Amino acid sequence: MTLSASTEPAPSAAPTELRVGVIGLGFAGTTHLDAYTALPGATVVALAGQEEPRLAELGRTRGVPNLYHDWQDLVARDDLDIVSIGVPNHLHHPIAIAALASGKHVFCEKPLATTGALAAEMTDAALANNRVLEIAFNHRRRGDVRLLKDYLASTELGRIYHARASWRRRSGIPGIGSWFTNRAMSGGGPMIDLGSHVLDIVLHLLGEPRVLSVSAVDYGEVGRLGRGGASNSQTTGGTQTFEVEDFAFALLRLDNGASIQLEASWADYTAHDNDISVDLLGSMGGASLFVRDHATDDTLRLHSEVHGASAVTVPRVHVPGGEHRLVIEEFLATIRSGQWANSYGEYALHRSRVLDAVYESARTNKEVTVA
Repeated sequence: MTLSASTEPAPSAAPTELRVGVIGLGFAGTTHLDAYTALPGATVVALAGQEEPRLAELGRTRGVPNLYHDWQDLVARDDLDIVSIGVPNHLHHPIAIAALASGKHVFCEKPLATTGALAAEMTDAALANNRVLEIAFNHRRRGDVRLLKDYLASTELGRIYHARASWRRRSGIPGIGSWFTNRAMSGGGPMIDLGSHVLDIVLHLLGEPRVLSVSAVDYGEVGRLGRGGASNSQTTGGTQTFEVEDFAFALLRLDNGASIQLEASWADYTAHDNDISVDLLGSMGGASLFVRDHATDDTLRLHSEVHGASAVTVPRVHVPGGEHRLVIEEFLATIRSGQWANSYGEYALHRSRVLDAVYESARTNKEVTVA
């Protein structure tokens, strides 16, 4: 159901100092915590997580005064402006709904939720409570992606009729037997984990076309054998602990007549290491982004013709990292501006709907229309 915006008066600019509660003690939660700590005008006053030693350590080293075992206790505080969610995927929805209902802005790790239906409840709640809901699609903030976005705005590639987007790992299942490989907790494997990032990059670069339909396949051949685990994770054999795919491929048809091929893998026997790739095919030129294992330089190629001859330009661009900090900085600026229209997570909802269609198409072996 689509909800109407709150009838409360339009918000004025937020206070200079925003009080933040962070939920999650792993990579995501710690990254959020460090980003807020480094940015002026935001103070982390509360932190929640269930690993007591880690909670105590982060509270001490980051100077967070209020520590909670249960996220509900943090959300119940009436002095927070923001709740930042860096926990497993299945917890995004209940935490966000509770935080938005209590009048707090929400920053959430991707994906928005494990399903499009739950993601829609989150965006409806943001709209109904007139609070900002932002999602950590941090890779679109990479320096090379931002340079390519500017290039597309200033250079005529003709009609961009097809794009290829992938994130492929040779051996990178985050943890067989962990929440990542439990379908109810994760919502899926590499397509929802890695594919959501490159889907966001390519839709962003193309100017947010809508995906109309999806035809997809997925497989879990390597992970079900207990193989393909990341070097820092433990792997186990058998089929009881691996309920998701380790490889997925989809063809997306867009409302502008163009198409995208989308691929994501945690583990496959190829030469790929941990590679992000985006190719844009235009009628008058093209562009290729290739990031080998978190490379920071020499990642972009621009393809054109000069006097009828093929030409390749290699822009000088450095990617220093810190993209989480950039997206959180933008999130804080949006809150302070008081201009919250179109800041309710709608774009992330579309990505969740597309991922739903990918998994449904792979399950049914049919092309699926995106909701």
